[in-house]
Amino acid sequence: MAGMSTTDAPTKRGRPGYDQQSVLRIAVDVFNRHGYDATSMGILADNLGISKSAIYHHVPSKGDLLKLALDHALGGLEAILEEPAATSGAADARLEFVLRQTVAVLVERLPFVTLLLRLRGNTEIERDALERRRTFDHKVAALISAARDEGSLRQDIDPRTVTRLLFGMINSIVEWYKPGGSLSPQRLADDVITMAFDGLHSTKP
Repeated sequence: MAGMSTTDAPTKRGRPGYDQQSVLRIAVDVFNRHGYDATSMGILADNLGISKSAIYHHVPSKGDLLKLALDHALGGLEAILEEPAATSGAADARLEFVLRQTVAVLVERLPFVTLLLRLRGNTEIERDALERRRTFDHKVAALISAARDEGSLRQDIDPRTVTRLLFGMINSIVEWYKPGGSLSPQRLADDVITMAFDGLHSTKP
């Protein structure tokens, strides 16, 4: 994905056999399977095959693991809006770029984005992450409004509704998409754009 790093979660060396990134990836998988609230440090230790005390060589707490994971998901999404293709040019082209890149980040950081989408807002860390996600959604809604004002998108659907529908479609990918299968990330992004813009582009004589 142009201009973005999509593979590097934070890394910190700890006990032999694990670094912080590998601990984080396993923790995210456990959070997604059991739920963050239901996951204890004991459950994490069992899945890592190390003692609870060994986990603290990598992170101070379960909450720190959650924050690292959410930062990885949100950082990828937020970086999209800083790309030149998202900040200049026709609004509909910028919107298409943002949607394509959102699909790419979702696929490349699938477990992390899955965790983000399942947040309940029970902790301050979760509430902060949800606020960042809302900010991202609002910026996309503003882009939809700009494209509509330019006349390239239909006028009869509220931009906020369009945003919810678009992200409802995109976010559902975490529930069914299998990386490495017959549907490539590029084809998936193409299909999302086709579905979205065939219904959004205004008809011109």
